[in-house]
Amino acid sequence: MIRKSGDRFSEKHALGLDPGDHALKQRSAQKPGYVEAETADSISPMGTRAARAAGVAALAILPWLADEARAANNAYAVDAADIGEAGSCKIESWLSMATNTDFTAVANPSCVVDPFKLKPVELSMLTNRAKSDGEWGTSVAPKAKVNLMPTGVGRLGLSFYAAGAFDVATGENLTVQAVIPATYRLSETMRINLNGGWLWDRTTDKHFALYGIGFDWKFTDTLQWTIEAFGQAGSADAPSALRPRFQTGLRYRPSEIFSVDVILGHNITGEGASWITIGTTIRFPVESAQPEHKRTGHL
Repeated sequence: MIRKSGDRFSEKHALGLDPGDHALKQRSAQKPGYVEAETADSISPMGTRAARAAGVAALAILPWLADEARAANNAYAVDAADIGEAGSCKIESWLSMATNTDFTAVANPSCVVDPFKLKPVELSMLTNRAKSDGEWGTSVAPKAKVNLMPTGVGRLGLSFYAAGAFDVATGENLTVQAVIPATYRLSETMRINLNGGWLWDRTTDKHFALYGIGFDWKFTDTLQWTIEAFGQAGSADAPSALRPRFQTGLRYRPSEIFSVDVILGHNITGEGASWITIGTTIRFPVESAQPEHKRTGHL
């Protein structure tokens, strides 16, 4: 489950996901998941490239903070260890708006493939269009995830995923990350998700530890409640970039095919603002396959 979604790394634009360049006039406060564009006419071509990279790099952590998927379970940041059945696909999308007027729009199609009949792999391509501090930017983040240990009631399940982020305008690789999601199912309707990982901001050559914990409870046949905390650890000039982020929300899933999420969050990009997110998921299961929640324990 990774929200996916943003971080306001500072370090004068040098934080794990918000790398940058002093040419941005210390616009730091950028966020993974957000892009800061150059704003000074005096910026040199080299400074301009660095500034753009810095802003879009903010988008890089989107799969983790938004991710995900964030991601990682639509717009939630903390991922579960499960993946879908080989041959299944889904399209996740969400809109997030903050009290400081920041905004992000995400589309995240994914499919589970097993071409060599060895182990299913979930492949996704998250696209994020975001506004931060009045500036717009776009990034893409490919991701591959594989389950290592199946989940089950009373036992721990593990998976692994690797992801990267790229500036759409320049094609530059901004960040690389690797995360291990773990899921412990308390019952058929409750589970705890734990995430731990590593992020390399290639624009500043800085490394960060990623963490997250979440709880899911399906309390009716169609409603699920999620609460989570997540963040990053490392060195940063802006204290808010290293403060924990929080989200909680409700999912309405009237069928196996469709669900909608309404999520409230705080500091989810490290900027200290409050957020509201509306997300949807459309699933394309394998024909004649067993319902997902019965096959994998998905809530």
